[in-house]
Amino acid sequence: MTTLRSDFLRIVTERGFMHQCTDLERLDEQLASGRRTAYIGFDCTADSLHVGSLIQIMLLRWLQKTGHKPIVLMGGGTTRIGDPTGRDEARKMLSDEDIARNMAGIQQVFAKFLTFGKGEIDAEMVNNADWLDRINYIAFLRDFGRHFSVNRMLTFDSVKLRLEREQPMSFLEFNYMILQAYDFLVLNRSHDCMLQMGGSDQWGNIINGVELGRRVDQVDLFGLTSPLITTASGAKMGKTGQGAVWLNAERLSPYDYWQFWRNTEDADVGRFLRLFTELPLNEIAKLEALQGAEINDAKKVLAFEATRLAHGTEAAEEAAETAKRVFEQGSLSDNLPTIEIPQDELAAGIPAFALFARAGLAASNGEARRLIKGGGARVNDAALSDENQPVGAGDLRDGVIKLSAGKKRHVLVKAS
Repeated sequence: MTTLRSDFLRIVTERGFMHQCTDLERLDEQLASGRRTAYIGFDCTADSLHVGSLIQIMLLRWLQKTGHKPIVLMGGGTTRIGDPTGRDEARKMLSDEDIARNMAGIQQVFAKFLTFGKGEIDAEMVNNADWLDRINYIAFLRDFGRHFSVNRMLTFDSVKLRLEREQPMSFLEFNYMILQAYDFLVLNRSHDCMLQMGGSDQWGNIINGVELGRRVDQVDLFGLTSPLITTASGAKMGKTGQGAVWLNAERLSPYDYWQFWRNTEDADVGRFLRLFTELPLNEIAKLEALQGAEINDAKKVLAFEATRLAHGTEAAEEAAETAKRVFEQGSLSDNLPTIEIPQDELAAGIPAFALFARAGLAASNGEARRLIKGGGARVNDAALSDENQPVGAGDLRDGVIKLSAGKKRHVLVKAS
């Protein structure tokens, strides 16, 4: 492969971010010759992003660290339609109020990873509703719709897979890829943005934008995608049995975020250190070479560094210390996830399976029953065998009840 001149492309290639690129050599020339602007789009379907979006966030972070300007495009307009990519059904339609609230929550995530401001390489957050809301439909179809072939659009995975599964796709959703292409054209005109990045499932949509720029404005635009990240066991990144691993502390505590990374599979440690931390590659090579029980030290480094980026150094240190006290010293800590139960309910006693489900240590009552029957549940570090055993005020120790699922997941119960 050609030696890359630009720091950005060299780093993201070495660290495993690169999947596809429209013209790698020419893009490398552009990025090596001066400051450039690139963007990634994020729809506002929830009030936080989760770990599944982290590889895109890290791409923008590396872009800025190597002297280029990142744009975070918030899909205030396209969220009203919903990206059909990878879905068997249409997304739930959100109100403008929902979208605004979600956008505010997502902004908190990016404030941790990027530097915003008025400087040359300071990140900028823009909202595509600012231009999509002003579209004149007939003029838009005349000026831009004519550049898209329906025959070709039907071959893109986002459309083809839905049709193959005989799942209906609305005309509204079908328009999504045209609007995304138009976003790229607008950002090139307004911000001299020449590169769109995204996950590998966005390749077709990105290509549309590159070609639209060439046909309408005769400009050279570029696209780059990252691979779909799955764990060594094949699970989708960012999802657990307990739900999404959110990046906002209001959605998921820094301690639980730390634990997510601490529980990484052995085979994923090196790869995740390269993707989700900024540790030097030579240091990562030493960590991923650890064998046996020592690989746990590498997992703690991964957990600390990932939590530091998302929540700050203080929160990462606090999470690491909490874990040390709980798992290595066997003591309780006020930093563990905590739920409050009304005093009268605790006085009456709550069936163990119901309390474990309520605490979020199981996704349902049925899963809680199976956890207890399988010997994976403990109350105050004592094994629990009866799924119907009442847990209540008599189990309080120093004002709390410690519930444990396996060795690594714990919740404290307090009376309210």
